[in-house]
Amino acid sequence: MRPPLPADMFDELCPSSLNPIRFGDKWAALVIRCLEHGPRRFSELRVPLHRVTATVLTRSLRSLERDGLVRRTVQPQQVEYELTPVGRSLLEPIAVACAWTERHWDALLDARESYDAATGRATGRRVASPSAGSRAWEAAG
Repeated sequence: MRPPLPADMFDELCPSSLNPIRFGDKWAALVIRCLEHGPRRFSELRVPLHRVTATVLTRSLRSLERDGLVRRTVQPQQVEYELTPVGRSLLEPIAVACAWTERHWDALLDARESYDAATGRATGRRVASPSAGSRAWEAAG
């Protein structure tokens, strides 16, 4: 049996939250990372993806399925999602994008803060770089 996905897999220190490189929709890369080690049920995906609504997660999964990246399998009393070979081929580029984001974390945050200040947008609190050694970063990124 696969271990459960950690609830903090994509916390604020995960580079996915700051990564300007998109694979599909906003949540697609996160879904793909959740499926890296085998099939998962919807309820399992909801644990680390707690910030996404069930409707948006469903939409993302359908989009990934339509693009041939995820396979949906209906079994008695459960539905599972798993990566196809094409979906699995995205794991390496996603890892590269996460590593790039980690290297440029401070520059990306500086740019966002400058933009927000110049446009009068409210800024969120600044978070430390994932290289600070967060357990979530190690699990997710």
